[in-house]
Amino acid sequence: MSRLDDRLAAAIKAAGVKPADSELAPTKKNYNQRLSDCIALALAEELRDRGMKEARPSGPGEAGVSGAERRLAGGIGAKKVDVSWATEESGLIFAVSVKSIMFRDGKSNNFQKNLTNRRGDMLVEAVTLHRRFPYAVLAAFFILDAAAATDGTARRNSTFENAIPRLRLFTRRPDPAGREEQFERFYLALVDANQFQPSLRIFEVNDGETEINLDTALDDLIELIGERNFDLYGGTDGQITKL
Repeated sequence: MSRLDDRLAAAIKAAGVKPADSELAPTKKNYNQRLSDCIALALAEELRDRGMKEARPSGPGEAGVSGAERRLAGGIGAKKVDVSWATEESGLIFAVSVKSIMFRDGKSNNFQKNLTNRRGDMLVEAVTLHRRFPYAVLAAFFILDAAAATDGTARRNSTFENAIPRLRLFTRRPDPAGREEQFERFYLALVDANQFQPSLRIFEVNDGETEINLDTALDDLIELIGERNFDLYGGTDGQITKL
């Protein structure tokens, strides 16, 4: 396992034991938020190790801030950003939106109930940030419980299979003049929250068949950051360097 794999596995463990699907809604909501927050901390720590020293959020004692996500001015209002790298020279350079659905709906017995709402939240975030920072590289990290890949029936596809066509339009924003609601990259993660051996399987939403390596995906994003900020930063070999 890579350093990033280890960090993400530790983040899943840090979120605590996943409650049962039968638990009260506030308990499940709190777990979803804890998991998203822990994943965001792990991703930001990885970014700092890859040269983005101002990346947030940071844990206690890291980067001089014990802190939550950064709040940024956007094109249609201020927005809290789950993971962000911003500098005085450039403003927002890179951001990651992290959302999760980890519990079955009691009536349908699948994970699809809040899929449309989560998608809407992420797309509003993309519009808000891209309108003010068109050169910013935005990634989405949408987490589903691993069982979302197998919750289909004879009459309907699984939540994972249904998510792909609903999300594929919103990845691969080609350039700063592209559609504001698109992300530069949009990933769908299937998470097994087993406390003893947690795991993630990650896909870009334009291809639900090909599992990707998140280290390689982050290398790709860093290269794109370098292309968008070629006067100030280089992005090669998975590292950001200031020119």
